[in-house]
Amino acid sequence: MPDEDVRLKLLENWLEPLLPALFAKQGWGAVPAATLTPASSDASFRRYFRWQGGARTLIVMDAPPPLEDCRPFVKVAQLLAEARLNVPQILAADLERGFLLLNDLGRQTYLDVINEDNADALFVDAMQALLAFQQLPMTTPLPSYDDALLRRELQLFPEWYVQRHLEVEFTPAQQAAWQRVSQLLIDSALAQPKVLVHRDYMPRNLMLSEPNPGVLDFQDAVYGPVTYDITCLFKDAFLSWPEARVRSWLEQYWQQAREAGVPVQPLLEDFLRASDLMGVQRHLKVIGIFARICHRDGKPKYLGDVPRFFSYIEAVLARRPELAELGELLVSLQRAPA
Repeated sequence: MPDEDVRLKLLENWLEPLLPALFAKQGWGAVPAATLTPASSDASFRRYFRWQGGARTLIVMDAPPPLEDCRPFVKVAQLLAEARLNVPQILAADLERGFLLLNDLGRQTYLDVINEDNADALFVDAMQALLAFQQLPMTTPLPSYDDALLRRELQLFPEWYVQRHLEVEFTPAQQAAWQRVSQLLIDSALAQPKVLVHRDYMPRNLMLSEPNPGVLDFQDAVYGPVTYDITCLFKDAFLSWPEARVRSWLEQYWQQAREAGVPVQPLLEDFLRASDLMGVQRHLKVIGIFARICHRDGKPKYLGDVPRFFSYIEAVLARRPELAELGELLVSLQRAPA
């Protein structure tokens, strides 16, 4: 029997005896006959199942130790709930075995429904939710987006995309250029005001829900650069928007953040530059991650979105001459065999 089927059986055996007490506690009556079907999966080793009994649905997370750890999810869920965000309520947990039972925030992500006509309204809600958790006091112990973390993320690009995917090694000159570019991006990130950072605040992790949006996949939250999440929201892995529209949304967020007391850069142009450089750091990281998911985890589909991230980077290179060295490096890599 495959390992994943063993996990599913363990999950079912955990779930069955706890449901009667949960239903009684919630005042839901008797436990109905139910089905358990895949709800979604992501680029990690986590899996999600939807328990459905009659009109009632619940979500079950399977996060197999030692590959995944439920504790950060539980910790950050409690933190975001303090900001009145619509995050999954944890109804039952077995942290040692990696099982969580959650309420169901809905079946449609922003990615499922967003289009040119409804994007403004959906992003208004997403920005309000983002501003709510960016106003949380940074008192809960969480990691910081420090030099070491930023550098580890950037290193995914040469390690997995250049060396493993392109099968080339940096020349000494390319390596020196990469170090200078990395330092520029890291210095920019560390100079920014700090807030709580979701780290993957994008349409696939926002649910069309009431209140809107439901927020998912926040377990990797850290304290870090204020532009990170808003840049992530509009420069997504799976859909792209015209540059002029993105700038308009960024300006809208910047104005609202200032009014809410979120510590954004005082000058709009400084904020936009910080957002551009923060985006480049993330784009390079994600390109490396997608190459790693392909070559290490056997999931090649994510490589199909790599050109999107190079397009984001190219748009920034066109308006940020301080990144000219990165542009030259990427051109030199294009000449390498893929």
